[in-house]
Amino acid sequence: MTAPAPGQSADNPFPVRGVAIRVAGWIDKLGAVWVEGQIAQLTLKPNSKTAYITLRDPAADMSLSLTCPRDLVINAPVKMTDGTRVIVFGKPNFYTGRGTFSLRVSEIRAVGVGELLLRIERLRGLLDAEGLFDPRLKRPIPFLPGTVGLITGRASAAEHDIIAVASTRWPAVQFAVRNTVVQGPNAVPQIVEALRALDADPAVDVIVLARGGGKFEDLLPFSDETLCREIAKCTTPVISAIGHEPDNPLCDLVADLRAATPTDAAKRVVPDSAAEQALVADLRRRSARALRSWVNREQHTLSQLRSRPVLARPLDAVHARAEEIHRARSAGRRDITRMLTAESDRIGHLSARLSTLGPAATLARGYAVVQTLARSGEPAVLHSVADAAAGTQLRVRVADGAILATSDGIEDKVMWG
Repeated sequence: MTAPAPGQSADNPFPVRGVAIRVAGWIDKLGAVWVEGQIAQLTLKPNSKTAYITLRDPAADMSLSLTCPRDLVINAPVKMTDGTRVIVFGKPNFYTGRGTFSLRVSEIRAVGVGELLLRIERLRGLLDAEGLFDPRLKRPIPFLPGTVGLITGRASAAEHDIIAVASTRWPAVQFAVRNTVVQGPNAVPQIVEALRALDADPAVDVIVLARGGGKFEDLLPFSDETLCREIAKCTTPVISAIGHEPDNPLCDLVADLRAATPTDAAKRVVPDSAAEQALVADLRRRSARALRSWVNREQHTLSQLRSRPVLARPLDAVHARAEEIHRARSAGRRDITRMLTAESDRIGHLSARLSTLGPAATLARGYAVVQTLARSGEPAVLHSVADAAAGTQLRVRVADGAILATSDGIEDKVMWG
């Protein structure tokens, strides 16, 4: 059976030196590399020719150990201090004696302001293209926040100004303060952590990110891509108050509101209680004046309506109509009486004419109506003497009644004189 390779079993392990030598060999094959970062710590020992540097990534909580000749730091084109942005050229090394990794630097270059501005402009274009500056995405700042989240340096003038001005304007305002580093390589991670904590707090209604003025290099963390994207992800409105009026880091463009100074942020985050009370008093005066004007106008309108004749003397119209009705009734009675009189006279005339022409008048003048009475049937008027043979029963009607008679037959003709 073939024996396992060294380091592949407990029976044939590598010694420490074997692992260290192999790791050093692998790392040595990587070759030299250019690296950019911020100096987080610089150590120059008095009796040592080697300088030790901790280079930190400004956008992440990661660092790298560097070693370089002491003269390389002293003779650098700019003064090497904590927070300086540099580009280094070095070769990765693994020190087998201590089992540590470092980058052996042979060249150091400071990142110039022009290069930094160019990078910020490129990042500005990228974020703008992604829509992070879109005004439609800006969240409205609450009129009267209950608790204001404040991210600023510890015991800084910005913290004092914001709290003092805001408390003067609105004494009931509450602050949730998160003190962080506001410049240097540790600023971005601490600010991002504080921002996430305040955004997750349901009691915080608005977050203020504040820092006083400073050099361009000091404000670089507030143009960091990681911080800008974290501000854009917040659900709580964010106010950016970085530096003074001329300063314009990228976080100003991503935030929901930009304040020119920390003092300006305090004025924007809470209203002025005195001004609001004056506004309420003015509104009350204006509303009372408007109400009085409305009441006076309505009273004037009612007075005008009441002064009109139809409302001032409402019975006049009734009386006028009553007189018209009385005249119409009188005229109607007069016309009816006249019509009845005329008709009565006409009926009287017609009655007289009918009486004159009727059989009763004729009978009254001495005439009579003779009827034959048959045993069966209705009486018939006698028209001819031939119809009244002897023995015929007759009924003679005169003006005041009727008599019964019996025909004796036909009488000889008599001449009427």
